[in-house]
Amino acid sequence: MTERPLKVLAVVGSLNRTSATRQVIQHVAGQLRGRKAEVDVLDLLDEPLALFNPDSAHGVHGFDALKKRVEQADVYILGTPDYHGSISSAMKNFLDHFWHEFAGKLFATIVASHEKGLTVTDQLRTVARQCYAWTMPYGVSFADDIDVKDGKIVSDGFRKRLDMFVHDIHRYGTLLAGQRQADLAGSEPGFLARWRK
Repeated sequence: MTERPLKVLAVVGSLNRTSATRQVIQHVAGQLRGRKAEVDVLDLLDEPLALFNPDSAHGVHGFDALKKRVEQADVYILGTPDYHGSISSAMKNFLDHFWHEFAGKLFATIVASHEKGLTVTDQLRTVARQCYAWTMPYGVSFADDIDVKDGKIVSDGFRKRLDMFVHDIHRYGTLLAGQRQADLAGSEPGFLARWRK
């Protein structure tokens, strides 16, 4: 049986057109495609979501198509700037629209920050935990104009961290996706039992 390609949804949580977050997400997406992963980039600048309203958000035009993209993903790469020690409002709004779809899947975080982005990474891990998702044991952070400048990765150290990040996303994303499929198809107890159809 042929192993299916890893499916990745990479979310750009910056609304700044010249955002370094976008550039890093595109770099990682390209590297993962080179490993035969299927990468769907959701850029919230080009595909804005209405502010989450639990009474109406799921009935908004275009939501069903987005939900399908989220459901199909095995891994979510979440890229956000560090705004006052927190995630961007665009990223928070995206995450608010979903929860059930994230269960048993992998979150991988990229944070643009001059302060290492630790609180931002922790907030994204908290969302993952609340939604029964897994997270990478580390996040990647970078500083604009130090690690990324004029649309290019200029730091060798950051480039090496991204190489490790891409390797680990592909390796552990694939392992978790296979285990998730087995758990959903099985009958043993486990936290994914409630997601069985």
